[in-house]
Amino acid sequence: MLTDTHCHLDFDRFEGERYQVMARAKAEGLIRLLNPGITVESSRSAVNLAEEFAEVYAAVGVHPNDGMSWDWSTISELRDLASHPKVVAIGEIGLDYYRDRTPRNLQIKIFQAQLDLAAELDLPIVVHSRDAMEDVQAILSEWQKNLEYSHPRLADLPGVLHSFSGTEMDAENIRKSNFLIGITGPVTFHNALDLQELVMRLPLDCILIETDSPFLTPHPKRGKRNEPARVRLVAEKIAELHQEAYNTVTHITAANAARLFRW
Repeated sequence: MLTDTHCHLDFDRFEGERYQVMARAKAEGLIRLLNPGITVESSRSAVNLAEEFAEVYAAVGVHPNDGMSWDWSTISELRDLASHPKVVAIGEIGLDYYRDRTPRNLQIKIFQAQLDLAAELDLPIVVHSRDAMEDVQAILSEWQKNLEYSHPRLADLPGVLHSFSGTEMDAENIRKSNFLIGITGPVTFHNALDLQELVMRLPLDCILIETDSPFLTPHPKRGKRNEPARVRLVAEKIAELHQEAYNTVTHITAANAARLFRW
């Protein structure tokens, strides 16, 4: 029942090795993987991978760091891609004030346009937030408010904050808004005491487990390219922090993913 709800198998770092990567993932018991896009082209590749591998599903969207790729045709191209039956979310979308590769006002416009698309298509969202939590929460709150009557199911379970790195108060606000919280490899790092404390306090029914591969490789593989099979290390750490059986964690988080992505 193991899931990786955020990995980038379409990235070049997996070129020529995807079949081996997927074989290792399946050997670890992965039953579902979500590959979010970061541009239109990446989203198209994610859909192609979803067609190629039964366990892979896709999200389509433009990442804030790739906002300069946005043009007048982008939203219609994403809409077309999202019609594919294995597209289960709009993402990876959001704000990134750390790298700031796209002007902030443009990031916000792109984020809002893709939120509108998610509402139009009744699809949950996969949200990237780095050094931008205040603005992300304000924008999501306004968006969700507008969903309450038009899309009540989406308002009740609107998406996931991917690779969460906010405060305990941020996590509480996100949970109150019915968003799930994505936990990645840094929870296994020896110096990640604040994140570990936060995860200990989070109920398992609001957690998704992710790799964000090829990035954020968990301990003890840190420094090497990450891949979906290593989501097991994240699940094991969460089980340790919660003093729960590993199978309990994998079953609950897999059920969370199934509720959100309807797969």
